[in-house]
Amino acid sequence: MNLYERFVLPRLLHLACGLKPARLQRQKVVPIASGDVLEIGFGSGLNLPHYDPAAVNRLWALEPSEEMRDLAQAAVKTSALAVQFLNASAEEIPLPDGSVDTVLVTYALCTIPDVPQAISEARRVLKQGGRLVFCEHGEAPDENVRRWQNRLNPVWRRLAGGCNLNRPIPSLIEAGGFHIENLSTMYLPGWRPASFNYWGTATPL
Repeated sequence: MNLYERFVLPRLLHLACGLKPARLQRQKVVPIASGDVLEIGFGSGLNLPHYDPAAVNRLWALEPSEEMRDLAQAAVKTSALAVQFLNASAEEIPLPDGSVDTVLVTYALCTIPDVPQAISEARRVLKQGGRLVFCEHGEAPDENVRRWQNRLNPVWRRLAGGCNLNRPIPSLIEAGGFHIENLSTMYLPGWRPASFNYWGTATPL
């Protein structure tokens, strides 16, 4: 890990993911989470203020980056929720089968190396009747925007910590063994190659 990835990138991600358009998206999806919750890609804790403390029994925060976990400490200290960190990758979730009521993932599927495996792991740890709640940016519906996403993605991925601009989020979720219950999409204000959002819920097949 170079100095940029260790000291600069985590703070840039914290700032970019905390901008108002993303914050408004978090407000739509995070309160859906209930029961025993696993958040994949906890990052710097930007979702914490949006949980309903009365609805959440337990929160596991899966985040493999030590730098992001350090940044999250300020949010954790002011939260009404008790947060248990999991220092692990999304492809190998260290929880038993059927132990989670809700899996929440926001703006993390763009960076996970093996998304179908991570989604399959989310499916494994969900209880019967559990749900995946997601909000992600990804592949745009407009051909001209997709062309720019594909052109820029190799450079963007290197600069943005492995973030991909062009992932087909619904297809990846379905490939991991889920049925998408509801799905909403829109361009958020901002740079169009990175601003097409998908959000909704999915249940295991």
